[in-house]
Amino acid sequence: MTIAADWIAVDWGTSNMRAWALSADNKVLAHGESPKGMGQLSPSEFEPALLEVVEKWLDSERVTPVMACGMVGARQGWIEAEYAITPTPPVAARPTRAPVTDRRIAVFILPGVSQSAPPDVMRGEETQIAGYIASQGDNAVLCLPGTHSKWVDIADGRIARFRTAMTGEVFALLAEKSVLRHSVGTSEWSDDAFAAGVSAGLEAPDILTRLFSIRAASLLEGASPQVSRARLSGLLIGAELAGTSDFWRGNAVALVGASQLSALYQTALALAGVSAHRYDAQDMTLAGLCAARSTLEDTQ
Repeated sequence: MTIAADWIAVDWGTSNMRAWALSADNKVLAHGESPKGMGQLSPSEFEPALLEVVEKWLDSERVTPVMACGMVGARQGWIEAEYAITPTPPVAARPTRAPVTDRRIAVFILPGVSQSAPPDVMRGEETQIAGYIASQGDNAVLCLPGTHSKWVDIADGRIARFRTAMTGEVFALLAEKSVLRHSVGTSEWSDDAFAAGVSAGLEAPDILTRLFSIRAASLLEGASPQVSRARLSGLLIGAELAGTSDFWRGNAVALVGASQLSALYQTALALAGVSAHRYDAQDMTLAGLCAARSTLEDTQ
């Protein structure tokens, strides 16, 4: 069956790209994916990579709007989309028009969000935040777990402040590149070791010595790879919570991220005495792109 999209939503990250064909009332008609993320493309390669996924949804008799978010708008991406500055609604600034040669598409890239004090940036997460606001409400504390986790205060529908923690990246570096790689497993898990790690990580000042104790425990006590991996994760997430307590202490937290990782953060927050509810990152991204599309229509 031939599908003609009224418009197309795109989430384009460093590693991959996801696209949805949508009707005028934002019903998903089809979905496609590509492994061609921003990290492997030059600016001239973005349009062909996009067309590989969405061309079958295009009508040759009309221009189909494409609303895109994520690293596609980074300085190294298709074209840089300038940052909106906090405090700001997540989709306040007008999108940047990407250069295309195919007359069947008009590509709009959403801006990221920046903060000056302390310096911080996000790109892609603002769209998930827009989706949360559109579907759940104007005031919240959000945590978006990931390679670079974001903690965000939302007040009256605006991003008031945010903070980034490199927890996921540091975990990968320690587990794959440091001496801990000899002790940390790749798949198995221990809930008890994770909980112990979180509790220790919340006592963050001595985390560097606690990290090496993972190696020592495997050498001297025979700690298993799954115990070591879970403890490392718990230590880092616990340390992240210790450094972001001004966001979550005394508040319920909305977790927007991948299911498995969000579940770990939910457990860690529970150990710190905080309730958290999980929301699917892809659902929030699509809801945010729909909100951005509506905003663009209102201003045209």
